[in-house]
Amino acid sequence: MDKLFLIDAYALIYRSYYAFINNPRINSKGLNTSAVMGFCNTLNEVLTKEQPSHIGVAFDHGLTFRNEAFPQYKAQREETPEDIKRSVPIIKDILGAYHIPVLQVDGFEADDVIGTLALKAGSEGLETYMLTPDKDYAQLVRDNVFMYRPRHGGGYETMGPEEVNQKYNINSPLQVIDLLALMGDSADNFPGCPGVGEKTASKLINEFGTVENLLENTASVKGKLREKVEGAVEDIKMSKFLATIRTDVPVELDLEQLRLKEPDANKLQEIFAELEFKSFASRVLNKAEKQQKVENRQLSLFDQPADAATQTNGLDTTNAAPTNRQSIDTVPHEYHLVETEEQLLSLIQLLEGAKIISLDTETTSTNAIEAQLVGLSFAIEEHKAYYVPVPEDNNEAQKIVEKFRHIYENADTVKVGQNIKYDLEVLRNYDVYLQGPLFDTMVAHYLLQPEQYHNMDFMAEVYLNYNTVHIDELIGPKGKTQKSMRQLAPSEVYAYACEDADITLQLKNVLEPKLKEVGVDQLFHEVEMPLIPVLAEMECNGVRIDTAALKETSEVFTQRMLQLEQDIYQAAGKTFNVSSPKQVGDILFGEMKIVDKPKKTKTGQYVTSEEVLQTLRAKHPIVAHILDYRALKKLLGTYVDALPKLINPRTGHIHTSFNQAVTATGRLSSSDPNLQNIPVRGEDGKEIRKCFIPEEGCKFFSADYSQIELRVMAHLSKDANMLEAFREGYDIHAATAAKIYDKPVSEVTRDERTKAKRANFGIIYGITVFGLADRLNIERAEAKQLIDGYFKMFPQVRDYMEQAKDTAKAQGWVETFFHRRRYLPDINSGNATVRGIAERNAINAPIQGSAADIIKVAMVRIFQRFKRENVRSKMILQVHDELNFSVLPTEKEQVERIVMEEMQAAYPLDVPLVADGGWGNNWLEAH
Repeated sequence: MDKLFLIDAYALIYRSYYAFINNPRINSKGLNTSAVMGFCNTLNEVLTKEQPSHIGVAFDHGLTFRNEAFPQYKAQREETPEDIKRSVPIIKDILGAYHIPVLQVDGFEADDVIGTLALKAGSEGLETYMLTPDKDYAQLVRDNVFMYRPRHGGGYETMGPEEVNQKYNINSPLQVIDLLALMGDSADNFPGCPGVGEKTASKLINEFGTVENLLENTASVKGKLREKVEGAVEDIKMSKFLATIRTDVPVELDLEQLRLKEPDANKLQEIFAELEFKSFASRVLNKAEKQQKVENRQLSLFDQPADAATQTNGLDTTNAAPTNRQSIDTVPHEYHLVETEEQLLSLIQLLEGAKIISLDTETTSTNAIEAQLVGLSFAIEEHKAYYVPVPEDNNEAQKIVEKFRHIYENADTVKVGQNIKYDLEVLRNYDVYLQGPLFDTMVAHYLLQPEQYHNMDFMAEVYLNYNTVHIDELIGPKGKTQKSMRQLAPSEVYAYACEDADITLQLKNVLEPKLKEVGVDQLFHEVEMPLIPVLAEMECNGVRIDTAALKETSEVFTQRMLQLEQDIYQAAGKTFNVSSPKQVGDILFGEMKIVDKPKKTKTGQYVTSEEVLQTLRAKHPIVAHILDYRALKKLLGTYVDALPKLINPRTGHIHTSFNQAVTATGRLSSSDPNLQNIPVRGEDGKEIRKCFIPEEGCKFFSADYSQIELRVMAHLSKDANMLEAFREGYDIHAATAAKIYDKPVSEVTRDERTKAKRANFGIIYGITVFGLADRLNIERAEAKQLIDGYFKMFPQVRDYMEQAKDTAKAQGWVETFFHRRRYLPDINSGNATVRGIAERNAINAPIQGSAADIIKVAMVRIFQRFKRENVRSKMILQVHDELNFSVLPTEKEQVERIVMEEMQAAYPLDVPLVADGGWGNNWLEAH
């Protein structure tokens, strides 16, 4: 059966853009592609899942008849974000390449164009779907005309007449117009009737049928509601006019034009390549190249390079989309497979004379702790590389690695790698310790462009105009059929492996001068590169877990959850799925009605997020029970029951990965498992920390910076009161509370100190009066008093904040003490929401980033002193501003002295840099 989809372009574009507002998708050219990617994903979803026979995309076009009739229509809306303005022409180009018509009529909105075409198509018997999140479209729904509405959190709901009537408690979709006329629409800025919400509007429409009938019979309306309606007659009439979607737009229903056609794959490939939508293009255009065996051919060390036309890795590229990028098939190169003893000795001699060596390892696993070597690759000049296969037998493998030990451990040669921490850890499995200055291309690019991708394939395309051979071309796509590198013959692997070492060297040569250009070369060479061996050792050390304690905690948490579940059922008077946000919302707000006006999602579902429920905790005991239940369930699933499964059977430890090139601020993150998110507050979070223990016979030592971000703020702002408070060793939160509440420090209550503490840290993150009131569950007047009092006490902090914004607006970026940059492309946006996010980052990035840099410096110096002083105790964890150690009893005093000295001397601030330390038999006792 034929099926027509009509898409409301701007509604989806805005939705996509704001979905990524806090984490925008920025490509290497600095273009924010969030809106384009979101739109393309939705379009692709519709085309593949719904398989329409006809499709069109409608856009607004110029000022409309509504603006002429009511100049205030949409007048309050903020200016369209610049990135959306830039995205629209790109989206139209993409639609052109898909051969999907753009539908727009001067003087009308997309709603009107879609409304006209949808009703025409529906009357002709064509099943028609209007894809939009906009509730106004519900008025157009008919027997053949449906709303296809994106759900909050994913998926779509299809709404026919019955669903619309049920949702709004009306008798006909046409009455949606009357509802809107009474309710008004803050988004479109038309008034409606003051004080009338959806519930009251629905009641009135059920009673009177239409707005016109209501206005003719206001005498039948009782009490204050009558006054409201009679006082807003003209507004209600105008609102109905504005809310009515026109269905008589001068546009023809041309089904042949709307018929879905084959897209122009080459044009789409070109656009997606420009946008850097690599995986999306591969998925949508189905351009996956068939894997063929690499040509079984090799060069000796002394062969001359083959002609570019014949120098191939044997991959079939006949179906590849046209591109002007170079590849292994078009660039002359010498890639050597080293198999004989003579070739091996010649390569070693070559590497011994090199000052810079680019290296890579081919292995059996992406997990470095478990990985076994399959091969070693090296490059010392561009377009020339060598691959040494490593046998599967451990003894034979060790013999090969031993031949290169002095190369790897030569402290005088620079070692270049892409994510070289991985190679360093793999080589440690063979008792080889990579030494010498390091140059990691992934980290280099991270310092240059922190919010972009840092993988080698992406960088090769951007900086070298080169398409690399992808791993799945050799071992197949992820899944059960994917091979291991070990299953391939060296002749199939060597070109790929050589290319990795070669491209990495080429990238090093491109990125190195750029580090100097932006002033981050010192940060790179003195902080980030020396940090790599520190992180590698921490990852290899791993953390010991008390599995018996975890099992006990699991049993206790599970019993408490079951009890909470019963308490929740008792309070609700019925059983339901406590893990279902929808069912929780229906119980709390639909049946128990614990608040008059609960928040709803765009799809009409009650909002039951933690943030919302925390503000309602005092309304009814069931809310606290649900919050406690959720917290326990999350701790069980994320840590208590998950951690034992992550213990490495060989080492008996958990080995998290510390990610150096992920966060935009410079902070380290950790994954598999993420140990940075274990709750610090609350008894339950503490139970998990109790399960982290030191090595057998050792003590757990924890050291963390005291209020480092506030100290950084004091240093940056030079605020006299804040500097004095830290220099004199005052309790900064109590001192702040004393000033705000105008009382002596000795009389400050615990509650007042807590509120001042939240204000202290909230200000750094640009918190608003509304945000602080919400977070502390206090009245806005008190929140305003807190913020005003804060700035009265620390006036130069406000000056710093304004200066940070001005600096960002002038140069487009801000930086830390160590010149780590945070780029803020939206800082001069005409849209206040978009600009506000950038301004908050302008204030916070130098503070959070400087704190992150400081602890990295401390880690490097502690690690180096441990080596110099032959300390055998181990640094095992870093969590934000905290370092953790497993310490031999004989080294207790030495370790504490080293850690405290290096942490407190990591950077010369205008206030003391203070660290606190603690000892125990586990993490909880020590921290």
